[in-house]
Amino acid sequence: MFEYSSPIKDLPGIGPKVLEKLTKLKIKKVSDLLLHLPFRYEDFSQIKNIADLIIGEKATITAKILNIGQKRVWKRNMTITEALLEDETAPIMSVWFNQPYLTNTLKKGLWVNISGKISMGKMGKRGLYFSNPAFEVLGEEPYDKEMLHTAGLIAIYPETQGLTSRYLRLKIKAVLDNLINIPDFLPSYIPKEFNLINLRQALQQIHFPKNKNEIEDAQKRLAFQDIFLLQIYSRNEKEKIKSRLAKSIPTNLPLIKKFIESLPFQLTNSQKLASWQILKDIEKQTPMNRILVGDVGSGKTVVAAIAALNTATQKHQVAFLAPTEILASQHFKTLSNLLKNWPIKIGLLTASHKLKSGLDKIDIAVGTHALIQKNVKFKNLALVVVDEQHRFGVDQRASLLKDPKHSAIPHLLSMSATPIPRTLALTIYGDLDLSILKELPQGRKKIITKAVSPSNRDKAYQFIENQIKLGRQAFVICPLIEESEAAIMSEVKNATAEYEKLSKDIFPHLKIGLLHGRMSSQEKEEVIKNFSAPGGSAFGGKNKKTDILVSTSVVEVGVDIPNASVMMIEGADRFGLSQLHQFRGRVGRAEHQSYCFLFTGTSSRNSAERLKILVESEDGFKLAEKDLEIRGPGQFFGSVQSGLPDLAMASLKDTGLIEEVQQAVNLFFQKDKIENHPLLSARLSEFKENIHWE
Repeated sequence: MFEYSSPIKDLPGIGPKVLEKLTKLKIKKVSDLLLHLPFRYEDFSQIKNIADLIIGEKATITAKILNIGQKRVWKRNMTITEALLEDETAPIMSVWFNQPYLTNTLKKGLWVNISGKISMGKMGKRGLYFSNPAFEVLGEEPYDKEMLHTAGLIAIYPETQGLTSRYLRLKIKAVLDNLINIPDFLPSYIPKEFNLINLRQALQQIHFPKNKNEIEDAQKRLAFQDIFLLQIYSRNEKEKIKSRLAKSIPTNLPLIKKFIESLPFQLTNSQKLASWQILKDIEKQTPMNRILVGDVGSGKTVVAAIAALNTATQKHQVAFLAPTEILASQHFKTLSNLLKNWPIKIGLLTASHKLKSGLDKIDIAVGTHALIQKNVKFKNLALVVVDEQHRFGVDQRASLLKDPKHSAIPHLLSMSATPIPRTLALTIYGDLDLSILKELPQGRKKIITKAVSPSNRDKAYQFIENQIKLGRQAFVICPLIEESEAAIMSEVKNATAEYEKLSKDIFPHLKIGLLHGRMSSQEKEEVIKNFSAPGGSAFGGKNKKTDILVSTSVVEVGVDIPNASVMMIEGADRFGLSQLHQFRGRVGRAEHQSYCFLFTGTSSRNSAERLKILVESEDGFKLAEKDLEIRGPGQFFGSVQSGLPDLAMASLKDTGLIEEVQQAVNLFFQKDKIENHPLLSARLSEFKENIHWE
């Protein structure tokens, strides 16, 4: 018998080699094995007669082995095992490649179930045959017995080399048959109230379903519990924050009006509303916990600057955090420009840029997470602004203080340039109040977006050259295939190759820059500095400015280059709509007409239709909804990066389920407490360690 929390190494037959393979799949405990869920199912629910089989279909038969043998194909260095099978309607061959041990299992005279794809031999040789099918031995008679691999809906799992779905099914079946108990952290009244099956039943049905309804019921139960946990966590964080004190910062209306009047542009209605919401929040003695979501170029920094100005002029400090040194430098430059006429000291602190004076003399400190190191303590911190780093909780805020346990904690304003569909916003950021910037500043011209066919590539290059002749600049973005160390190195290689091609073959007379994640902070800063410089390297320009910047996608390119008018994206089919929209938003930031060119490595209809959506729409929120529909929530956060199980992540676009879970969470907080449920409390602690929505 096994416990749910037993180490996986305690199961029979798990030796060091198998343990290593299971560890690769992040299976370390019995619970990990049971929650290693199928990503699809093979439908072998219909057992067919051999005479009725059709080329190309996947099917299951029950047949007797008439003969079996194997041969060696020396030229191809492989073994081929062939079995002649027969039922009462016809014979058929079954072929397996490089599985010579099968002749020890499949003996002449035995009855078997065979499930797999029906192929046709070349030039009619072999006729119809099964290619590498799954099998199960029935015995000397075709008696009914429970089938794990060849009947009904068969689970297919994420695998690793040497560890097949067949092996995983056998182990999961053995565990479910011998499991003492399955601890359920959901309060007992929740499944009853919301018509959910119990956890043991859900695990049985997800791995060994009798029909599609059983799969759906199991998926709902498992997704429900993870989203419930996420929302309980968010609500609990919100309550914890409300229980702490913050400094009340009154709104200085004359100051704010004077600042707004000094701006060279008019605030949009969304900016005015968001600014007012933030100013009213920081007047309170409970800490603000707000996220400001705005489309690319919607003016989030100006809204943050209003709150920072109101705070700093009342002798309180502001910390402004960005995820990269490039963005931190950009925010420092923007804030310095916006607040240049006000008696405020702004400092920049990153790994490579130290403050010239002490932190106690700075009103607004801009930086990376170098700002939250143990040796960095603020004198009078009241407001933290965090760009694109939403999970910045009580503990992190407290770490910025001289006296973390007893001081009032700072107000928090998170900013995100990724428009988030409402279901995701309510679920993921349930602990944050939401402000949305829906409009773009007046005077912004629509960015002309085109999907460019390979035959028009030279025309696009000529267009870029003409733009540079006019004094403009261009970005070229290279795609990331997958987020792994090897892939990132490959992406750097791709970007470097693109840089070489553009420098030597396409634009040898222009200055081309290269930016990627393997550069040092100083190198990146120098590249951005060159790209930001005025003038032009060609066509009579005096300064050594970069005309075209080639960049990888893993590097944050959220830099403000008003002079850039062309965004060229290679491998556009590899990106989600929201990410493409982010890249596009790096141009069109001044009065110049701007353009976005999408190059793809595929001619598929799906890719063309998806890019057409981007060509026709500049509404980031609509594109985000479409991305959610097409690619799922992983597009926004990445399933691996979030720490949320894949099934729960996929279910975040199910509005009905999200609403049900919200009702369950409301019910829980109305009648219950977390401390009444030790299992729930323990899972929340685990969850806090694993969840991150950077």
